[in-house]
Amino acid sequence: MVADILSWTGSLIINFISNLGYPGIFILSAIESACIPVPSEVVLPFSGFLASTGRFSLWMIVLVGTAANLAGSLAAYAVGYFGGRKFIKRWGKYILLKNSDLELADSWFLKYGSAAVFFSRILPVVRTFISLPAGICRMKLPGFMIFTVLGALPWNAGLAYIGFKLGQNWPKIEHYFRRFDYLILGLVLIGAFWWIWRHFKKNNI
Repeated sequence: MVADILSWTGSLIINFISNLGYPGIFILSAIESACIPVPSEVVLPFSGFLASTGRFSLWMIVLVGTAANLAGSLAAYAVGYFGGRKFIKRWGKYILLKNSDLELADSWFLKYGSAAVFFSRILPVVRTFISLPAGICRMKLPGFMIFTVLGALPWNAGLAYIGFKLGQNWPKIEHYFRRFDYLILGLVLIGAFWWIWRHFKKNNI
């Protein structure tokens, strides 16, 4: 079932890029950075493959993808900045978040925010969602933009180059990246379970 969904998603992405070209790369990459999990492991290698056929420029793929990542990240950042804090203060208790947790996140982002944004951009799953908490914690916008771009560039360049070199065999890498996706997702779920356990333990529930 999961494999069928992934296969259908991959086919949809391929058709989208084939029909729209660079705008298709931009739209999909922007959506991925706006907290909607579109797999860049399909978007960029397939685009790289098309570059190997002469349809695209490899560096244009990287530049378009990175610009799109920044645009999508800014959208998610704005949602977090203007609405996320109010939402957490009003409804956070229902999702096990308190003002003290918000203050802790603020101090953590103040100290490690630049590194968090940079390294998250080269991690599957996490890279899709990091902009929202950065906005909620009101990380300084210039630093957020700089480290978003610096983190997105090597990821985009690497995936596009792999697709360029593998040619029509580019789908082979998706299998390996999917395994890494599942690993990261598993770690995120473990973290979520730990957060819930910590909350109930702290409140003796």
